[in-house]
Amino acid sequence: MAVRPGFLGGQPWSSARTWPVRSPESGANVAQVALAGAAELAEALAAAAAAAPGMAAEPAYVRQERLYAIAAGIEARAEEFARCIVLEAGKPMRYARGEVERAVRTFRAAGEEAVRVHGEVLPLDSVARGAGRQGLTRRVPVGACSFITPFNFPLNLAAHKVAPALAAGCPFVLKPAEKTPLTALLLAEVMAAARPQAPRGAWSVLPALPQDTAPLIEDARVKLLSFTGSARVGWELRRRAACAKVVLELGGNAATILGEDWEDLETALNRCSVGAFAFSGQVCIKLQRLLVPRRRFDAVADGMSRRAAALRRGPLLDPETEIGPLITTEAAARVSDWIEQARAGGARIHAGGRRDGAFVEPTVLSDVPRHQPAWCDEIFGPVLVIAPYDDFEEALALANDTPYGLQASLFTHDWRRMERAWSALEVGQVILNESPAWRSDDMPYGGVKRSGLGREGVRYAIEEMTELRLLVL
Repeated sequence: MAVRPGFLGGQPWSSARTWPVRSPESGANVAQVALAGAAELAEALAAAAAAAPGMAAEPAYVRQERLYAIAAGIEARAEEFARCIVLEAGKPMRYARGEVERAVRTFRAAGEEAVRVHGEVLPLDSVARGAGRQGLTRRVPVGACSFITPFNFPLNLAAHKVAPALAAGCPFVLKPAEKTPLTALLLAEVMAAARPQAPRGAWSVLPALPQDTAPLIEDARVKLLSFTGSARVGWELRRRAACAKVVLELGGNAATILGEDWEDLETALNRCSVGAFAFSGQVCIKLQRLLVPRRRFDAVADGMSRRAAALRRGPLLDPETEIGPLITTEAAARVSDWIEQARAGGARIHAGGRRDGAFVEPTVLSDVPRHQPAWCDEIFGPVLVIAPYDDFEEALALANDTPYGLQASLFTHDWRRMERAWSALEVGQVILNESPAWRSDDMPYGGVKRSGLGREGVRYAIEEMTELRLLVL
């Protein structure tokens, strides 16, 4: 089996150390990748730091052309990217193709923003000593960045770090998840072929194991660390980070409130089914808790159970397949354990609940005790908890009853309820009349509480990767 090279300083790089990539669908090893150690990551970081002045000096139009070229390169190889995502992440083809389309849009959006990284003119005459003076601000790149990405969106979550960095003029080292490095390496091939090329050494994409990543976290040459993954790991990385700027996009436990006034139950439940079960729930903003008026509980539980049972399981390359395996049998076993814990604690299983290897049936629960992890923690699997409420304030309190605060949603036509939810829900984003799994790639995106720090979304990530510099005239 041929070994896929990494990319160090923008050039293909090989190693005697290799790492197997396993298919979640078949369990078979499907590829070997060159594996970097701490020394290679430090070398890549040194190259990025050396490239920082050249990256910062590039004209905006050059950055824009490069980003558009990368977008075109991904689009030209869209089916190859989609198949790669299916192979290593176990994502059904219908969702893999959607991820590729989103990545193309993300790079194009970054190209548009690359020519809009500007400052402002500030009058400084609010006090007598400032009479006749003004300030000019500009945004300057922070310098070398470290990016660590997860398995569940191996292309688009890498794009949400790489594309803003290229727009801002920041060199970087990307370490993809060890379970899904192939898609990131395919992206590296596209970046290497894109013209105009980045300055020498400006970027690296290197598979590595977590125990070897200290240079990306603790080296003072790292000016920004951006991590997407679990809350446990993310907050530990922040504690260890040498740099002042850390962006964390971590776990979630998203709730949807079905408003008392919402009558179109079919639309709401169809959207909630996608939000709860797409990609077997391995999405940080997946719908985990559905809060419904007590009078509608039975209808909602029945409707969601029917939808869960009807989801099509099949070959992942088949565009009709809707549900597939979790990333590993260990992940599936944990989800199954949480379901069993909830059942033992008095929860009712309306649909699903069984496990077959890495596959967990789409599961609908109710009466889950609020101390159970299926209620208060991030399940990261195809499990939905339904709970009744008696008034809107109770629904808001139930939605906030978790240490996470990434995203939530509300179905209502009542503007007063919209405003109240917008104010009261302890999350980064409130989505109206959709599931909380809805996201546009150019909106600000990030969490509060244990769900993260800072914001992604192309323009907002560029702001994180740049600093204001003031000139007083």
